[in-house]
Amino acid sequence: MNRYIAFLEVVTRGSFSKAAAALGYTQSAISQMIAALEDEVGVRLLQRSRRGVRLTPEGMTLLPQIQQLVRQYRTFQNHVTAVQGLIGGEIRIGTISSVTRQILPQVIRGFEQQYPQVRFVFHQGDYSLNRQWIESGEVDFGVVTPPAVPDLTTIPFWQPQMLAVLNRKDPLAKLPVVPLTDLADEPYIMVEQGDYSEALNAFKAKGIKPNIKFTIHDDYAIMGMVEAGLGFSILSAGVLDRMPFDVAVRPTDPPLSLHLALAFKDRDAMPLASQKFIDYMLAHKTK
Repeated sequence: MNRYIAFLEVVTRGSFSKAAAALGYTQSAISQMIAALEDEVGVRLLQRSRRGVRLTPEGMTLLPQIQQLVRQYRTFQNHVTAVQGLIGGEIRIGTISSVTRQILPQVIRGFEQQYPQVRFVFHQGDYSLNRQWIESGEVDFGVVTPPAVPDLTTIPFWQPQMLAVLNRKDPLAKLPVVPLTDLADEPYIMVEQGDYSEALNAFKAKGIKPNIKFTIHDDYAIMGMVEAGLGFSILSAGVLDRMPFDVAVRPTDPPLSLHLALAFKDRDAMPLASQKFIDYMLAHKTK
C-alpha cells in the first residue's frame, strides 16, 4: 500500500523529492516504489520532465481508483487503531451504590462479551464527589442528578423510585403508603448525597423540616440502624431489592424518585472504551 500512497504524494506535490520529504523516505526509495507500482500494473503512470512530474494518460485513468483505494485503506487503519484502543482500554466511572448494585453488573457482563480486555475502575461516592471526579479527570464519566451538575453534559438514564425504610415496630409501618408529613418528627437517618438531595427537596416542598439525626454514606449501614430502631430513612429502590435486613419498606406520599443521569465534560475527549460503554449502558439499562 505504501506504493499507492507514494504515488498520490508525488502527484499531489509534483515532485519526487517533495514527496520523499513529506513521507520521510529518501528520493531513491520513492523512485523505487513508483517503479515497483508501474511494474505491478504493467503501465507507465508518471512522466518526468524539467517542469516536474505529470501523469501519463494511463496514470490519469487509474488515478481515481488509486485515490479510492488509499482512502479505504486509511479508513481501515483508523478503525484498527480505534479497536486497538478499545481492546486495551480502561473505563473509569464515578458511581453510586444503587447503580453499582442494580445496573452495572448485568451491563458489564454483556459489554465484556464484546470487549473482554477492557478494564473497569469504580469510584463510588455521591453527587458532589462524582462531580469533582469528573471535573478533575479522575473518572471519565459519572452518575449524578442533573440539578447537581449544571456545568456538565448529562444524559438521563434511570429513574428509580425512592421508598421509606421503617423499623417494623414503627406504627407508620402499618400504613400502605407513608405521608411525608407523618415523618416530620421521626428521627431521620439520611443518606449522604452531596450538595443535592431529592428527599430533602421533597420535605422542603411540603414545608417540612425533617429531624435529621444521622447522616451516613453507606446504604447498608443505614438499613442496619433502621432495623435497630434508631430512626427511618428514604432510600432508592435500587438498594432495597434482596436486602438482608428485617425492615418495612413503603412508598411515600407524595411519591419520590431519583432522576439519575450520566455526566461528563467532553464526550469526544473520553477514551473510546468509555464512549462505547456509555452507548451500551444506555441501550441495556434496567427499565
